[in-house]
Amino acid sequence: MYEGKCLLIVWSPGGCERPYRCPERIAKDVKSPKAYYIRKLASTVKATRQDEKELFELTGDVPFDDRPNVHADITDLKMNLLVEYLHEVGSDLAKSAEEMSVADVARNMQIASGPAECFKPKNVGLMFFNPHPENFFRCAWIDVVDKPDPTDEGMVEQTFRGPLHVQLRSALDYIRNRFLREKIFKYDDRPEAGRFWNYPYRAIEEVLANAVYHKSYRIAEPITVVVTPEAMTISSLPGPERSITDADLAACRMIGLHYRNRRIGDFLKELDLVEGRNTGVPVIVNVMRENGSPPPIFSSPENRDWLSVTLPVNPHFREMENPISQRTALKTAPTSHGVINGETCKDDSNIRIYTDCEELEMLKTALKTALMSKPDKILVRMARIVQMILRNKIETTASLAHKLGVSLRTLGVDIALLKKIHAIDRIGPDNGGEWIVLLKL
Repeated sequence: MYEGKCLLIVWSPGGCERPYRCPERIAKDVKSPKAYYIRKLASTVKATRQDEKELFELTGDVPFDDRPNVHADITDLKMNLLVEYLHEVGSDLAKSAEEMSVADVARNMQIASGPAECFKPKNVGLMFFNPHPENFFRCAWIDVVDKPDPTDEGMVEQTFRGPLHVQLRSALDYIRNRFLREKIFKYDDRPEAGRFWNYPYRAIEEVLANAVYHKSYRIAEPITVVVTPEAMTISSLPGPERSITDADLAACRMIGLHYRNRRIGDFLKELDLVEGRNTGVPVIVNVMRENGSPPPIFSSPENRDWLSVTLPVNPHFREMENPISQRTALKTAPTSHGVINGETCKDDSNIRIYTDCEELEMLKTALKTALMSKPDKILVRMARIVQMILRNKIETTASLAHKLGVSLRTLGVDIALLKKIHAIDRIGPDNGGEWIVLLKL
């Protein structure tokens, strides 16, 4: 109501895909040509060619991740995720954030914009500070597919959702624990041992983090990681900008002039999840070389619709029947050229490969000598604890209890007993420390 009159207010916020064309005139049963219009002083006029160019340049200056999302509300940003991030990156804002409103924190972090009547979160804010970004960006998740057989028999698929940095870390932990294997050589002519992995973790981390960084979140396709006995392939849509040629891809040179998601990159860098500008690909190439692995393969069609990065398995793991689900054994046949895990060997062709089940049985047998009175069921459970610690030295007690299906109290009793018989030990605090396995097989 204004001076006794009832006024109808129509709020028309700017859209994310502007500029928009509208009919030049409106008439019944007449199809009118469309044009762009702009506001000049108090008048609405048809845009000239120069005006249109400026409109498109203005829109192009705002990347998708830095645009306000008109379909979301400021309450879709969750305070617990905001505060957790601020503490992790050591921001001064963390001290006062818990006493502020979500809107004030978002304004300070520049993850929301607009007037008070239409204050909206930006896309990047929803990607990092909403527990379900896929509600706003279809297929904004990571799929990891284990394909141990070309016929897809035994294929296992795992999906990782949540804020971008959370799903990235979860996917990397899963890949490290499920797929990565290491071989250790000790030589007669040098004091240090030789180590190499089927896939170097640093290369995987860099490829997957860059996929999260450069993916288009307007395309309803997830990032996929496919692991076979021969290679690990990480794919995302779209591919690199068209200024990068096929020769550049073949030579592993991917220096782009423009970044698709500047703000996503800023957040990932703050969290130490990606390298600096144009340094990701050299890191991947160098890490693969240092591990003795074949170079990475970058693939993208001519129209750059997608990009796949293939990390070939280290040649020393190719002879395994199924390197994805097996571990290197601790013993080998003796020869005269080197030592692996304390015994001499000529080369890695004599290495004995044990399956997970065989390894579990070996651990159980080793524990049985110190725990003669324990039932077989408890011996198996304790052997599984040791096996999981072998896979991941930073495994948490909560995670161990969940995987074993036991209470934290039961797990605590098992761990105390394993420490007592010197099968395992803990270095450092409960948060931030790591496990070591002392059990001899």
